[in-house]
Amino acid sequence: MKSLKSTFTLHNGVTIPCVGFGTWQAQDGEQAETAVRAALEAGYRHIDTAAAYGNEESVGRAVRASGIDRAEIFVTSKLRNPDHGYESTLAAFDLTMRRLGLDTLDLYLIHWPNPAQFRDNWQEANAATWKAFEELYEAGRIRAIGVSNFRPHHLDALLKTARIVPMVNQIRLCPGDTQDETVAYSRKHNILLEAYSPLGTGKIFGVPLMQEMAAKYGKTVAQISLRWSLQMGFLPLPKSTTPSRIRENAALFDFELSQADMDRITGLEDCCGKASDPDKIPF
Repeated sequence: MKSLKSTFTLHNGVTIPCVGFGTWQAQDGEQAETAVRAALEAGYRHIDTAAAYGNEESVGRAVRASGIDRAEIFVTSKLRNPDHGYESTLAAFDLTMRRLGLDTLDLYLIHWPNPAQFRDNWQEANAATWKAFEELYEAGRIRAIGVSNFRPHHLDALLKTARIVPMVNQIRLCPGDTQDETVAYSRKHNILLEAYSPLGTGKIFGVPLMQEMAAKYGKTVAQISLRWSLQMGFLPLPKSTTPSRIRENAALFDFELSQADMDRITGLEDCCGKASDPDKIPF
């Protein structure tokens, strides 16, 4: 990986920029729109949003107003939990596209595998949802389809009826929370791993080893963490609304962590908390 324009290749041949700009908790309106504009100006070409974030309209405005060829910007959104099911998914996707103001979506994800209201029949709900995803993909309205927060048993259930294997699994991945079983399963099925909360929702900045590494390489803790993610083969999705930090989080390509230092970081345990159990989320 040499720049923000370097890419991973999904199993359907679609290329995806190697670092994404996350928009979770970026408020709809000026905050989200300004942040996405700053990211695009800094060289990001991959923007990640979700219906549940409530900022799809702002993200779409920023993308459309950027002056950058639409083909150069990879846009992801995600299905809200209440919208699982075949008909509901189709309607939710149409609403997402109206909010974004785009003709096609680059990547669409099932946001959570087992929402509270589908707890008794999540397997059937996911199967119906995925059928809608496959049809939207085959119709050319989405360039790639995938999932988020899915663990092996969720993927096993989905693959019983799926005709198309998910291209992406977006999960929480950061030092101290490497979800080894899910990572191994996803890789076995050639599913790209995207890392949300790659800075451990801010907890990474207080980890002594990461501070030591930052001093050693003359980089920030955030840069060390994001570089670790890239070298692990993950696609990180850092989020910020501060232009200087947005630019800083993109400066990842002029250094490389040694294998010994990679191993030390990978060996961290529970320093940034753990991912929520998708079978117990209350929403």
